[in-house]
Amino acid sequence: MLNDLENFYLNQPEPNKSCLLALREVILALDENIADAWKYRMPFFYYKNKMFCYLWIDKQTKEPYIGIAKGSEFTHPLLEQGGRSRIKILRIQPDQDLPINDIQVILREAMTFY
Repeated sequence: MLNDLENFYLNQPEPNKSCLLALREVILALDENIADAWKYRMPFFYYKNKMFCYLWIDKQTKEPYIGIAKGSEFTHPLLEQGGRSRIKILRIQPDQDLPINDIQVILREAMTFY
């Protein structure tokens, strides 16, 4: 039987499904101290047991993004603050190659705040 976390990924339409599963692998491969969990009804990632980032789908564009918990602590041209107080997001185009280098650079920078 699948849990809520697995169901989230598997119930997404393509190309979001493949994109989100690839993002999950990229995030988990960054560091052995990163673990994923189901929290706030979304896939969340913890770094050293603290909230690190999450994956979600933008309601308007229907495209995925990575929400970075300590995003307000640093700047990067690809991060968007929007109306959020401490989280910044990195939008992902699901029908294009993942910007793996940018994702890794941004998430490694976020790790320095833990």
